[in-house]
Amino acid sequence: MPGTPDEREESLDVIQRELTAFARRARAAAARLHPELPLVSYTLLAHIEDRHGCRATDLAAHYMLDKSTVSRQIATLEKLGLVERHPDPDDHRIQVLHPTAAGTQALASTQASRRTAYQERLADWTEEDLARFAEYLLRYNSVGNAATTTAQTPQT
Repeated sequence: MPGTPDEREESLDVIQRELTAFARRARAAAARLHPELPLVSYTLLAHIEDRHGCRATDLAAHYMLDKSTVSRQIATLEKLGLVERHPDPDDHRIQVLHPTAAGTQALASTQASRRTAYQERLADWTEEDLARFAEYLLRYNSVGNAATTTAQTPQT
């Protein structure tokens, strides 16, 4: 742990810079894997598959996106034939998004490519390093989720 405030600031600057580089690489990789499927759309499609279907409003809430943004992304996924809507069996007024067979195939192909890229990039890392890195990412993202949830919750 950095000892001085200057060392802490320097570490935070490095973290910010490297996470930005990571995000740029992720966007570029997503564009290479499926040029018509931006990273946001890919992420939404993966979430829909992971949840075995969900509503657009669930996606907006989970990713803290505007409903119109989600609507545009879903329209793109539908146009590409990767997502389809089905009525909720319990309430036919609600539309549930599900990946199509082509959507599931696009995800599988993309995930395989991404896994290969990560395996190559992290090939020289020890199991301990990988476990620690995974733990740090989980820790970082869980704090971010809690902070965002707290920020959205009205104070009583």
